[in-house]
Amino acid sequence: MRPNQKTNSIVSTYSYSIRIFFVLGLITLFIAAVAAKLYNLQIVDHETYLALAASQHGEFTLIPAKRGEIYLTNEKKSQKVLVATNVAKPLVYASGKQMSESDKAFAAGKLAPILGMTKSEILDKITGGSQNYVPLKRQLSDEDEQKIKDLGLTGIHFDSEDVRFYPQNNLASQVLGFVGFTDKNDTKEGRYGIEREFEKQLAGRAGIASETGTAQGPLDGSDVYLTLDPAIQFKSQQVLEATVKKHGADSGSVIVVDPNTGAILAMANYPDFDPNNYGKAANVAYYNNNAIYSDYEPGSIFKAITMAAGLNENAVGPQSTYVDTGSIQVDDRVIKNSDPTPRGVQTMTQVLDESLNTGAVYVQQLIGRDKFRQYVHKFGFGKPTGVELPGEGNGDLGQLDKKGDIFLANMSFGQGMTVTPIQMIQAYTAIANGGVMVRPYVVDKIVHPDGSTEQKSKAELGHILDVKAASTLSAMLVDVVENGHGKKAAVPGYFIGGKTGTAQVAYKDRSGYDPNKNIGTFIGFGPMDDPSFLMLVRINEPKDVAFAESSAAPAFGEIASFILNYLQIPPTR
Repeated sequence: MRPNQKTNSIVSTYSYSIRIFFVLGLITLFIAAVAAKLYNLQIVDHETYLALAASQHGEFTLIPAKRGEIYLTNEKKSQKVLVATNVAKPLVYASGKQMSESDKAFAAGKLAPILGMTKSEILDKITGGSQNYVPLKRQLSDEDEQKIKDLGLTGIHFDSEDVRFYPQNNLASQVLGFVGFTDKNDTKEGRYGIEREFEKQLAGRAGIASETGTAQGPLDGSDVYLTLDPAIQFKSQQVLEATVKKHGADSGSVIVVDPNTGAILAMANYPDFDPNNYGKAANVAYYNNNAIYSDYEPGSIFKAITMAAGLNENAVGPQSTYVDTGSIQVDDRVIKNSDPTPRGVQTMTQVLDESLNTGAVYVQQLIGRDKFRQYVHKFGFGKPTGVELPGEGNGDLGQLDKKGDIFLANMSFGQGMTVTPIQMIQAYTAIANGGVMVRPYVVDKIVHPDGSTEQKSKAELGHILDVKAASTLSAMLVDVVENGHGKKAAVPGYFIGGKTGTAQVAYKDRSGYDPNKNIGTFIGFGPMDDPSFLMLVRINEPKDVAFAESSAAPAFGEIASFILNYLQIPPTR
């Protein structure tokens, strides 16, 4: 055999072995997938499919489980407020087997004006559905139920079903979500919020009843207790609604957390909706929890993150200075302050007080590109926090890895990136909590039908800052409220720290920013010696004010004053 023939033979054998290995790998993956599916069918979902098969053959009837309830708990966990429960409501149904064609036509004509349907719509239901049980209308009023009973119609009967009821109406509606019908077999399930996120736990498992007796009893759903304090939640919603309406804003959000644990004490959005009548919401967008879902360019509240990195790296201190000329050139762009008047020598404390873009860029350039990137990621931006609610956004850090210096310079003062309010709250816990960042959470505990309790607790995400850097920055943020743009967030008798942020709003159909739109945010915490709350207020596109100090900051101050009084925290100054 010639050398090249030997080589070709080896290559051919090798290629054949690779193909065999590839085919065997595919077969193994297929078998694993089938095994996993069988496991789900036979073990995990066995009871569900058993019940479904039995009911389809007419041998069994499903016994609905009682859906678990949802509670809010006050800050000291000594009281609970019921916010989602079940009430029995009548429904009217038709049994086609008991009705002649003339009975059906007669019943349809009599029922039409009572049910608010046409005669043909009712006839279609009776003739097109199951012959035994055709629901015609749910949640009948007592008056309509009696009217139908008085007619004495052949084949028309009544049943009772549990209907989800929200006794506090709009309170925390975007956190709770609602229970609504799906396209699957006319069934209901949780939609949005806690109702969706904990659907399996809340729904429980239906039972199975045969003609000779119960084959398996239902397993009721678990109760979910939230960390939301009903008083703080109510006040937050009240102030937020008034602020949005006062300034003609499009919308707004408020988040209040305990910075020591991450427990969410309030999460409010306006406009909101009544989950008892979710179909009447003016816009389905009101179902979204914008406190976790809607990302935006944060503006100057991000300067505290940039300053935190500078302090932690010992690149600057509160009295470190630079010369402000009102603008700074980076690459081929010129970055200006909101007021481009040159201020001369400025300290880092003044950078936060006066919210100077040039100062934030100065700090970012001192710590360098790589370190700045690391801190942005360490503070949790660019990924969900993991709060137990559906629909959380990631934010957008796409410009963080671009080559030009201008991109990082813009990000240093909160432009050219997007975050969610809950991400900003999580990042600021590291400042308010001595450098330790904690994950925000909204579920306090889950109580199962057997009485066992699944208790939730705080999750520490690591020491993002050293204690000195965190305490120094906290003091600088107090100065913002005392002497800077945050004066309207102050609460007499207390040292409160915080930062304003007035973000520009990008055009949707072209590059650049709309000069007529802004988003005002204030984020802060207090009392400074032992913070009991951390709060963010965001007001989207107010029509009568240009800066957050006139929109978000006053709302923050009003809610903060209530919280300190409600928690009976004595003045500290």
